[in-house]
Amino acid sequence: MDTRRKPEKPDPIPLTHVGYYVLLALSGENRHGYGIIKDVADLTRGRVELEAGTLYAAIKRMKDEGLILEAPASPGADNRRRTYSISKAGRRALVAESQRLETMVELARAAHVLPPTRQARV
Repeated sequence: MDTRRKPEKPDPIPLTHVGYYVLLALSGENRHGYGIIKDVADLTRGRVELEAGTLYAAIKRMKDEGLILEAPASPGADNRRRTYSISKAGRRALVAESQRLETMVELARAAHVLPPTRQARV
């Protein structure tokens, strides 16, 4: 009997900024790659523009980590495009990373690096 343990996958937290934005884009609905690129640009008001190569490398890694899944295409959708969805593990990772980032901002406020409150940009 082989008693060697399979190496565990590293914890995806903290997420890369690309990983965070991909999960954020998928948190509302399933999307194909171009849809993710457009949604991230919209969410960030153009401050983040993902390149296709960067996105697809992140998608491959995130699929391997179990954070996203390949989803069935919507009826009438272009079947040549792969559609992705966030997994339960991906949603947990997104929440954990959002909480980690929130804590960092709270620390920056406490250290007077940022003003006490800031109006959210919507």
